Amino acid sequence: MEMVASDIKVLNEQIHEASSFVDLLNLELGKVIVGQKYMTERLIIGLLTQGHILLEGVPGLAKTLAIKSLSSAIHAKFSRIQFTPDLLPADVIGTMIYNQQRNEFVVRRGPIFANFILADEINRAPAKVQSALLEAMQERQVTIGDTTFRLEEPFLVLATENPIEQEGTYQLPEAQVDRFMLKVMIGYPNKEEERQIIRENLNPQGIPAIQPVVNPLDILTARDLVRKVYMDEKIEKYIIDIVFATRNPEEYKLPKLKPLIAYGGSPRASINMALAAKGYAFMKRRGYVIPEDIRSICFDVLRHRIGLTYEAEAENITTENVISEILNVVEVP
Repeated sequence: MEMVASDIKVLNEQIHEASSFVDLLNLELGKVIVGQKYMTERLIIGLLTQGHILLEGVPGLAKTLAIKSLSSAIHAKFSRIQFTPDLLPADVIGTMIYNQQRNEFVVRRGPIFANFILADEINRAPAKVQSALLEAMQERQVTIGDTTFRLEEPFLVLATENPIEQEGTYQLPEAQVDRFMLKVMIGYPNKEEERQIIRENLNPQGIPAIQPVVNPLDILTARDLVRKVYMDEKIEKYIIDIVFATRNPEEYKLPKLKPLIAYGGSPRASINMALAAKGYAFMKRRGYVIPEDIRSICFDVLRHRIGLTYEAEAENITTENVISEILNVVEVP
């Protein structure tokens, strides 16, 4: 879609004004979350683009706190589902129960009926439960008995998983992982941040309460604007080149990656990279996408969409290494 300079200028001003709530959100989240700017930025991108997010990191890195704080800052309904090996699909979506007084079956809604769903340790639940959740994520609706219920917008699933090597976990199938727009890896805080975390947690006044600073309508309006963010053809070509380099690395002068990649990113990777880049531009209060936006979100979009061969694993090569190689070689517009 071609736009003239004056249109872009108008759009830029419109977005600069409409994105002011992002600063309010960041300020509010900053009251309780120390550091972890990268994680909170990704959560906001998911919110702006209707993209579900998978957070991976060891326990105790404020994953749950971040998601809970985000829903408190947005005057929305929050629901937490702790995934365990004995969980059933009905525990997530709800079921029909018999009402003796009325002599009929009635629907009892499950915790999926909320705006923000925290799927805690999603990789601890068996496949049946994972697929029940992922169907709701994809279709944004739930069927209980004969009735189909639309899920209320904004609807966002934020799933956390502990690194796979730990006891009692079921690795998420590739097709299900692909439903997540971003996979965000969370690292440890630095020494200064950790000192601040200790002080805040031992503060006699307790952790400050998060106030709602944004209403769900602002989010829905922002989502429409995010899709209008201008993306030049050169940027589109850049996205396509990056994704195609994961499928046919030899065509991009990367023959050494060919034996390391079992499968590359699907078209969903390209769609999500374009959308996440627009969300990132909006968050930075810009009405147009620049190559830096693509490079910034590229790892989060692709890290769970590239399959590695046994050869890559034997050589300790990660998807991060593969993405870095591709970004170093693909020409930046």
